[in-house]
Amino acid sequence: MKRRALLKAGAHALPLLLLGRAEIAWGANVVAVRMWPAPDYSRVTIESDTALQTTQNFVPNPPRLAVDIHGLSLQPELKELVNELKPDDPNIARVRVAQFTPDTVRLVLDLKHEVRPQVFTLAPIAPYQNRLVLDLYPTVAPDPLAQLINERLRSIENQVANADPLGQWLSQNPSTPTRQTPPLREPAHVGQAQITPERGRPPAPAPSEPSAQRFIVVALDPGHGGEDPGAIGPNGTQEKDVVLQIARRLRERINRSRVGGNTLRAFMTRDADFFVPLHTRVEKARRVQADLFISIHADAFTSPDPKGASVFALSTRGASSAMARWMAKKENNADLVGGLNVAVHDAQVKNAMLDMSTTAQINDSLKVGTSMLSELRQIGNLHKPRVEQAGFAVLKAPDVPSVLVETAFISNPEEEGRLRSTEYQEALADALMAGIIRYFEAHPPAPRQRVL
Repeated sequence: MKRRALLKAGAHALPLLLLGRAEIAWGANVVAVRMWPAPDYSRVTIESDTALQTTQNFVPNPPRLAVDIHGLSLQPELKELVNELKPDDPNIARVRVAQFTPDTVRLVLDLKHEVRPQVFTLAPIAPYQNRLVLDLYPTVAPDPLAQLINERLRSIENQVANADPLGQWLSQNPSTPTRQTPPLREPAHVGQAQITPERGRPPAPAPSEPSAQRFIVVALDPGHGGEDPGAIGPNGTQEKDVVLQIARRLRERINRSRVGGNTLRAFMTRDADFFVPLHTRVEKARRVQADLFISIHADAFTSPDPKGASVFALSTRGASSAMARWMAKKENNADLVGGLNVAVHDAQVKNAMLDMSTTAQINDSLKVGTSMLSELRQIGNLHKPRVEQAGFAVLKAPDVPSVLVETAFISNPEEEGRLRSTEYQEALADALMAGIIRYFEAHPPAPRQRVL
């Protein structure tokens, strides 16, 4: 029942009128439902005009999560959750929703494996109203280092397959009759790694070959994602989408490159549309022992006039300009928009991110940023001619040179159009790749054993 209806009901409804909106939860309207599948975790969001109260129960066998949403009727928006489920969701197998009691809706998520569920609410923040969030984390979390190594092995195996055109053609035409012939000899080397058919793993390189054991890892961090769209251009372009496209193009270039005889490999903090907390982005880069961290964004301002690319590094002594300070504050609010479960956010992690930066890391970051700016100025405008500094939370890895690249102002109509174009995205990826190569040529990473 709504407050307007209570007013019409007359004096006998006066006690109910004294209650606030939070106390009359059964009057809530569901505004939208969303699902965000990802290998890291799957998220279900129910957005409403009033905060929702729930109880939940996880059943391990067969694995399923039942959530009772109290004081709610089965509205059409809730039924849409069934259609929101994607077949390739790595965690959720089926969604069921029904009116369990006259004032309770039961939502059941049948799961593909056991998970660690987190159910929490988020207070309104632009652009959202009240949100009920269900996060489903696999009990065995994906290992980013294993993921990186597996991607490298698949790349090597693909190179072997592509080096054998006849074998590749035969694999695509299995019904074609063939004569019994001796097996084709595998190429001795692919890049600097050799594949043995019986093991499918690259052994140590031959002594006569240059060492390929130094594996230079560049962590690419497409900003925002999932519940957090980032900045939105005047024509509706979402920052989270264009920066993911740019990061994928840059990844292709990194994975084809070598510097000083060392293989480069890219690692993505997200390769799909899902929310990653700021501290998790830093943690992922450190777990893969990244040699460089690049957070990719598309700038926005309150007016459409500003334009040009910028590069930022960390500062522990205040921002280098008012714009840098404003930008850091905006980017650091990503956890609020994206929806961080504060109840399980370790305060120790939060404090560590504030204090663990080092002077050496900042100095190296400034060198990386300078190399990138020199390349970016060749393809378009620069908003600032030098690397800016501010307290960006996502740049606070103590042992990884880290920069945040604002590729353009998405709030500028002209630059929004450029960000959407394949040509400009390719040019950005080329410029950033050239900056990466220039930095590592001038500052080779210290020797380190990486066993693939």
